[in-house]
Amino acid sequence: MQVSAETIKELREKCGAGVMDCRNALIESEGNIDKAFEALQAKGFLKAAKKADRVTGQGLVESYIHTGGRVGALIELNCETDFVARTDEFKRLAHDVAMQVAAMCPIYLSEADRPADCEVEANSACLLLQPFIKEPSKSINDLITEVIARTGENIRLKRFVRFELGG
Repeated sequence: MQVSAETIKELREKCGAGVMDCRNALIESEGNIDKAFEALQAKGFLKAAKKADRVTGQGLVESYIHTGGRVGALIELNCETDFVARTDEFKRLAHDVAMQVAAMCPIYLSEADRPADCEVEANSACLLLQPFIKEPSKSINDLITEVIARTGENIRLKRFVRFELGG
């Protein structure tokens, strides 16, 4: 099956995958962009799982102070190289996660950190499980996994802290 360059470009802009990956996904899905996107997304999650053991010694600390200065957050987001840490995509991810912390007040980083006797629901208490405030169909973990798939590097949210005036 022939796939037009315009269709490949459209899919590539939508998901950020490589040209050949987009072309192959479109061929497999018989030209259906939505099915190709889903296939690439599934492959991205597999790629991210394979990268999970890689050392993340670089990254950045990001802050977010909410309008009015009454709530703020700091996060440490790590990646494998300083090259990726300097990209706009990585910086945007860090900013979005810091904003999530300020807005949603998570208690724990992941479900592994949550005690068994915790009465707060895991999706509310654990940052990685929370629905992303800008796109509730995705969790914070899904958001990180998507960036892992696009950058080709392991990314790990190491820690966070939230400050609230008078809290």
